[in-house]
Amino acid sequence: MTTTQLTLIQIDNYGPWTVTPEPRREMDLQTLQSRLFADIAQFIGSRGGYVFYTRFDNMIAVTNGIDRAAHATLQESVGNRYPVTISLGVDVAETPAAALDGATERLQDAGSAQDKSRTEVLAGTFLDPATTGSEPVHIAHFDVNDATGKYTDQLNEFDSFIHIERSYASLMEYMRTAHGGLSFFVGGDNIIAVCPELSTDAYQDALDHVESDVGVDLKVGIGRGQTAHEAGIAAKHALEDCRYEGTTVEFAQPSVPASDD
Repeated sequence: MTTTQLTLIQIDNYGPWTVTPEPRREMDLQTLQSRLFADIAQFIGSRGGYVFYTRFDNMIAVTNGIDRAAHATLQESVGNRYPVTISLGVDVAETPAAALDGATERLQDAGSAQDKSRTEVLAGTFLDPATTGSEPVHIAHFDVNDATGKYTDQLNEFDSFIHIERSYASLMEYMRTAHGGLSFFVGGDNIIAVCPELSTDAYQDALDHVESDVGVDLKVGIGRGQTAHEAGIAAKHALEDCRYEGTTVEFAQPSVPASDD
């Protein structure tokens, strides 16, 4: 059984700050957002977690194994080096979507994202390592079959991007609705999903849905581990097995029987 700890990272009062005392240059804002994401990714990644941008002023992290003290250190580090601060909502659940719901409620209960008085909130529930299973995090690494041959070497970059983004949107919505999984585009033709425990058939159904919906063929490797890093590395190896074997779904460890889905 999966037990996912998710952290919602939200820049405090960011919208008003971007236009105070007057609208700031867009490239300056883009630079700040990208540097902040890079620093947070390095901090979370060095502790075995994964972090994904959503709208850049909001980010979602898989933080199994990262405790409250480390979260507070992240806030302090950002506050010392940036003109903005961050609030963190944390929750634990069997599905990533449920954990994100809980983390979101923690921040919403503390006040609006554009409330000047809501600053550096750290609220939520953290995993007790003694109560989790041996491999609570499940990561699925999807990529497009022959993206270079079909898109990169055939189409202009923007049209290639449209095809990849369509596959991402289709998969993202399907995994969220069908299984409570959260999927994130991570560049190139790669999508990483944080998932509950699913069968081979469930993953194949997801691939079939995307192919039927937008005409893009995907494959997926799935890994499990104590942390997102452990599960993600296993998923990468499983994806290499797909490439080597010519298969579409591979688990780094024995898969769940279809009857358990």
